[in-house]
Amino acid sequence: MAKLNILRYPDPRLHTVAKPVPQVDARIRQLVDDMLESMYAADGVGLAATQVDVHERVIVIDTSEARDDPRVLINPELMAMSDEMSFADEGCLSVPAIYEKVARHARVTVRALGRDGQPQEFEAEGLFAVCVQHEMDHLVGKVFVEYLSQLKRDRIKAKMLKKAREDERA
Repeated sequence: MAKLNILRYPDPRLHTVAKPVPQVDARIRQLVDDMLESMYAADGVGLAATQVDVHERVIVIDTSEARDDPRVLINPELMAMSDEMSFADEGCLSVPAIYEKVARHARVTVRALGRDGQPQEFEAEGLFAVCVQHEMDHLVGKVFVEYLSQLKRDRIKAKMLKKAREDERA
């Protein structure tokens, strides 16, 4: 397995729309394994392939307390969304150390392929539902800060660019 480089906002590659995975093969399973390793190493709960500069519809998520229940979603689709909304602080491995409240559907029904290529359909709620929606946004080139006001986005962008310059000098 290999730890992958996670793109940082405002990298324009984060706005690339991911293409469907034509078949779940050894290359995709290796990508999933590498994404899980990278997500765990970064102490995240979710990671989309877009964030590691692979523009295919692949997501990994683990919202378990013990960090031992990885979920793999290949070519995920939202089949249903509750009318009820929830507001929670969201963070993102591509926007480190930034947390803001975002409105998401409280429950979603998802259809996707698993790591084995088999179809699955399930309902998600709570943190898992938030994470699914957040990661699916990445697959269409959307970063959570786009839900915020222009002023907040501009401040976050400036902060991220400043941090990138500091990291380059270090």
